Amino acid sequence: MNGVDGADGVNGVDGVDGPAPVPRARPDPTAFLRRGRQPIGVSLGVIGVDADWWLESARRLETAGYAGIWAWDHFMGRGAAPTNVLECWTMLALAAGRTERVTVGSFVTNVMNRHPAVLARMVGTLQVATGGRAVLGIGIGGHEAEHEAYGIDFPAAPERVARLEEALAVIRGLWGGGPVSRPSPFYPLVNAVARPVPEPPPPIVVGGETPAGARLAARLGDGWTGFSDRFVELEPLYREALEAAGRRREDMAVVLGIQGGWSAGDSLRASPWVEQPLEELDRWRAAGADGVVVQARTPADVNALVRAAERW
Repeated sequence: MNGVDGADGVNGVDGVDGPAPVPRARPDPTAFLRRGRQPIGVSLGVIGVDADWWLESARRLETAGYAGIWAWDHFMGRGAAPTNVLECWTMLALAAGRTERVTVGSFVTNVMNRHPAVLARMVGTLQVATGGRAVLGIGIGGHEAEHEAYGIDFPAAPERVARLEEALAVIRGLWGGGPVSRPSPFYPLVNAVARPVPEPPPPIVVGGETPAGARLAARLGDGWTGFSDRFVELEPLYREALEAAGRRREDMAVVLGIQGGWSAGDSLRASPWVEQPLEELDRWRAAGADGVVVQARTPADVNALVRAAERW
């Protein structure tokens, strides 16, 4: 008992038929953005880096007060020369073991890269193991050359959209524990069971960088992420699509992505996220974002973000 409302879910006021139940508070859809001193997370680049640096950077950023550690979902770099590319969910699981507080999530998983039943097991297990710190960011994918190299199908965008819709139905169904049986042109299930059950289920943030993508996120996701170059244009479309789908903006999480390109160079040199981070955060929150994920690719980027947090 906490002295106000009982831990057993009653308020201590006797009614005619016994104690009146306390209404359950609606879960905060933006809680995963606020696991630090500010709703700013960091997407650590996985291309051209080594695992030790990545994990140590995750630990340093948590200590500095950042809210989340995120990872791209790529298997190959885009350059001609081969380079290290760390696997997204392996690194997130390892980072979860090196940290205690921060959100760990994909920014964003390519729906074509893993069967959704396997992905549901991976992310659901991470959610249980971390005490509720996992987030699934997911989108329809890109980088066709990577798919060709790995022999992974890369159908046209309309089919990838349809696959994403089916994948989310599979993932949400399995996060209930099962058994789940459902026909599907892409991912049929027959008496599929998935235990342990993640409670609460991880939030699903859908990436959408186009008007169609923002509308898809409004229809399917627990949140939406778009990048800063088109965010002001797309955010009103996202809200309109939520209303059309009978969904409420206050039940969603909107995450602004700050992307610095694909090269191996520093992405945050002279960036407002290191020069005036709180002023920049206020600007984007006024534009409709609930929180931010800033990309960091190099030691210089991480060092700059750690120093910037001292000014929060």
